Amino acid sequence: MEAFENLTRILVVRPDNIGDVIMLSPALRALRRTYPRARITLMASRAGAAAAGLLAEVDEVFVHRALWQDARQEMPLNPAREQEFIDELRRRDFDAAFLFTSFSQSPFPPAYVCYLAGIPLRIAQSREFGGGLLTHWVRPLPDSTHQVDRNLHLLKEVGIPVGGSGAAALRVLVSQDVQAGVDNLLRERGVRGGFVAIAPGATCSARRYPLARYIDVAARLQETGHRVVVVGGSGDQAAGDALVAAVPGVVSLCGRTTLADLAALLRRARLLIANDSGPMHIGDAVACPMVILYSGTELEEQWRPRGAPARLLRRPTACSPCYRFECPYDRECLAIAPADVVGEVMGLLGESLREVADG
Repeated sequence: MEAFENLTRILVVRPDNIGDVIMLSPALRALRRTYPRARITLMASRAGAAAAGLLAEVDEVFVHRALWQDARQEMPLNPAREQEFIDELRRRDFDAAFLFTSFSQSPFPPAYVCYLAGIPLRIAQSREFGGGLLTHWVRPLPDSTHQVDRNLHLLKEVGIPVGGSGAAALRVLVSQDVQAGVDNLLRERGVRGGFVAIAPGATCSARRYPLARYIDVAARLQETGHRVVVVGGSGDQAAGDALVAAVPGVVSLCGRTTLADLAALLRRARLLIANDSGPMHIGDAVACPMVILYSGTELEEQWRPRGAPARLLRRPTACSPCYRFECPYDRECLAIAPADVVGEVMGLLGESLREVADG
């Protein structure tokens, strides 16, 4: 632990999606407890940066589109861009870089960037050998380990205390002003008391429960007296509009709220229905009961919600986990009847008995 004393400028690297950043919250809390006066900078993608405002431990966000995260190989050859990136990291004069990755990602591209930027401590985990790129090379837990536990393992193995009971719980910051604004927004839309939220979006099509089935689910819920509010980003507006047009009484807030607003909305919801997506992790952080249409692209044990009451629905398929963006088999893993989804919703509502205050 001697090498980690007196850190004042810490770089945390996680250029992934919203959910990946939310799942960093326990590790960030551990870093903040250990280094209460340090400045913690999160290097994130543009999408992930939107979640940084929900994390009280982050002092600064450095938005960067990382070449090593270009899964579709869309970024043009541009060595000068990468040199500018290295120069910017060098200018910021970080004491240490903690490189957080999933089981399938290599830490060595960002480790090399940090090495060239002169960051003296570079900490990451990998099964592969990377020479001197890492000053602290941590051997990871099994691939099936939950991402939150994988993040905490990295810190624990270099002597940073990760806490005891409750240390792995996701937490997000929702200010009183944000909550009040969301409560007013719901009242303006005629939504009072508890409601069921539907988040139809996901970063890739292979994870999305078909919109026609979401419409059927919403119609069945409305028939049973449960008000439905559709939530999501600007990319989900078309889906929200389709739900509103097809089911009388449905309210869509897609594209009209920030991530902080979404967290406040899910604090008021009786239950969330969603795909394996960012809203699932935000719902987990605010203890919102949820029914998740969890596609076969990923292993459930790596990413599933663990704090909030949750039921994960998926049809077993031979191709799972595929880790694909598009599905060539018409999403057979998500061939779940809307009646079954609603049945799970009603069952979980009966179990959770979540009392939601009228905003």
